This record gives sequence, C-alpha cells and structure tokens, in this order.
Amino acid sequence: MCQIKVFIEKDGQEELFADEVTTLQVKESSVEIATLFEGAREVPDSVVRSIDFVAGRVLLTQHR
Repeated sequence: MCQIKVFIEKDGQEELFADEVTTLQVKESSVEIATLFEGAREVPDSVVRSIDFVAGRVLLTQHR
C-alpha cells in the first residue's frame, strides 16, 4: 500500500504537513487530511495546487 505525503507551500518553500495520508477531502475553503495513525486535520484557507501520483505527493497552497 502506498500512502501520500502532503506538503504546504509557504513563502516559496514546501513544508511537509502530513505523512502516510490515507484520505484527503476538499471542502469549500479548506482541505481535510487524515493519516494512517491520526484523525482528520483541517488546513484552513487552502487549495490543492498539484498532485503527483507517481511520487505520492500533494502540494497545497494556503491563503492567509
């Protein structure tokens, strides 16, 4: 099984937000992420910028 890593772009840098992500739900103004060992966490004011299925990574951009 292959889990996804989620990164958040901040100030031109990519920071790892979550590893072993099992679910990702896009909501109206946020993204909700759950991992294999943790419950769901919400990233407010964010959008999915890109998904790389081969590398298993999702990049979010957060607007603050």
